[in-house]
Amino acid sequence: MIKKFLLIFIFIFGFANYSLSASSSSNGSSKIKSDYEKAVSLIKSAKKYDKKGKPDKAEKRYKKALKLLLVSNKKKPNNPDTLNYLGFTSRKLGEFEKGEIYYLEGLAIEPNHVGINEYLGELYVATNRIKLAKERLNVLINCNCEEYKELKEIIEGTKKSKY
Repeated sequence: MIKKFLLIFIFIFGFANYSLSASSSSNGSSKIKSDYEKAVSLIKSAKKYDKKGKPDKAEKRYKKALKLLLVSNKKKPNNPDTLNYLGFTSRKLGEFEKGEIYYLEGLAIEPNHVGINEYLGELYVATNRIKLAKERLNVLINCNCEEYKELKEIIEGTKKSKY
């Protein structure tokens, strides 16, 4: 009886250990990226193309990222980071109303989210609602972060923003 128990235990433990090692890399991280992680990679790539003045390539990546983020948001709704990037990609694709909705949903969950406040402020500048952009800047005033400085420069017109 004890031998059977030990064999079952070893089999189960060995199988569990094998399946864990098969799904992880040597550093313990998962080999398969989530839709969210894929989208963030695409957004970073798109931003680089924006800076290089290659809007067609950037737009293609923003569209792919948006699709992945929609899937991610469906699987795990109400994640402020996902909503932030949904707003960002929508805004970059010229869909300001959708972008604003995503940003506001994210702020309803996490009112002091640094990224959402900055990007929503940029959206307000792009849609000529400077008073609202300044409200977003005011939320960031004590964060001692790059987002505050960037939004302030955009509001003051010392830094250009393509949406």
